[in-house]
Amino acid sequence: MGLKQFCRMDDLACFVSRSWELAWPMTLIMFFEFLISLTDVYVAGKISKEVQAAYGFVAQIYFISIVVANALTVGTVSVVSRLFADEGPSARENLNLAVFSSMVTAVVAGLVVLFAGLVSLPHVTAWLNIPKAVKTYVLPLSKIYLVGIVFHYGLINGNGVLRSCQMVRKSLKTMAVVCGCNIFLIFVFVFHTSLGYRGIALATATSVTLGSLLNLRYLKAFTPPFKRFSLMVVKSIWAIGWPMGLLQVLWQLGSAALFLILSMLPEQRVEILAAFTAGMRIESAIFLPAFAFNMANAVIVGNLLGQKNEKEAFRNGIVTAGVGVAVVTALTIFVILNAKWIAASLSENQTVVRESIRYIYISMISEPFMAWGIILGGGLGGAGDTRAVMLRVAACVWLVRIPLCYASVAILGFGASSVWWAMNISQFVQALLLSIRYLRKGWLSRASGR
Repeated sequence: MGLKQFCRMDDLACFVSRSWELAWPMTLIMFFEFLISLTDVYVAGKISKEVQAAYGFVAQIYFISIVVANALTVGTVSVVSRLFADEGPSARENLNLAVFSSMVTAVVAGLVVLFAGLVSLPHVTAWLNIPKAVKTYVLPLSKIYLVGIVFHYGLINGNGVLRSCQMVRKSLKTMAVVCGCNIFLIFVFVFHTSLGYRGIALATATSVTLGSLLNLRYLKAFTPPFKRFSLMVVKSIWAIGWPMGLLQVLWQLGSAALFLILSMLPEQRVEILAAFTAGMRIESAIFLPAFAFNMANAVIVGNLLGQKNEKEAFRNGIVTAGVGVAVVTALTIFVILNAKWIAASLSENQTVVRESIRYIYISMISEPFMAWGIILGGGLGGAGDTRAVMLRVAACVWLVRIPLCYASVAILGFGASSVWWAMNISQFVQALLLSIRYLRKGWLSRASGR
């Protein structure tokens, strides 16, 4: 059970092969998620620029709603990947216990977020300082997204367990079904029913429900008839996961703050908000493979630490980051060369297209640095060193990015381009801080209990 083969310390090809074996299915999974989000933006843009801007803001709110699921999954991957690689006498029993406990916790957390969201959303939406033409669509979309959130929690957690147990191809099959279902349903609901723009959210809720049910079938092997729940396991998962959950909240609040800062621009606010939404979705074609390698690195480092192979875990983390940067760099070049065509396909408004292209050209500069830091952060997460990652990334967002963006718009009176440059600077600082943390190797000692 676990990674059976060891790589010689001088065998670079072995390290690359191991990283790619897990990373390519994760990259395809991320690509499926990219297609879903890109289709959402495309359909929203076909309806109106106001709906496209509203969808971008709702996407930020929804991501905040699933941060607990992502946090639990980070902890689950760290715990389960090490247990899966453990070959001790009670390894299988401990693994089953951890898997079942994480699944139950994910469902309960999803229910809590569902009810909390339904109660708080009307108040949050009323308070937000966004254009009234955009705000009209925010609440209806948000409520529908929340309906499927319990199943989305199950889907995220199930995918984490599958990749931790080297069953990432089953997770790939699930996400292929989710992607196909979502894309098909969004065109049916929006253009062939009376749902209109609400069909964007309903397509997502329906597809994640189907995906969570498929994962439950795959996970039956880890949930024997006599099921046990362990509060101790959940505490371990939460201790590792909560910093990443807090980080995602801070990150998405930072994204929401960017929307508010851009809303302070004296002219063309709606167009720039729509361009920011489209630009982020285009940029996600690069973000998502980086996060795929981030998650692959977490599993690889976790499995190797479970086998007590610290040197191999450290070097494999570096190699995985290098491979990921190469992939991201290639995608960056492709996006730059096709920026005009891609942006034009997402909106018919020429101002939105022009601002989207400007966003792409500026933001692409920092993409390889972003990938390097994000993937090394995945290795740190697999070792359970999530607090260090949280502190460094949060500092870059709230002590570098947001102050620079606010100062450039509200104080200096610069345009939207100054915000894009401030985002680049924060990415450079983030990559530097995470690199220093990883290369100092203190996380290896803590992971091994020394």
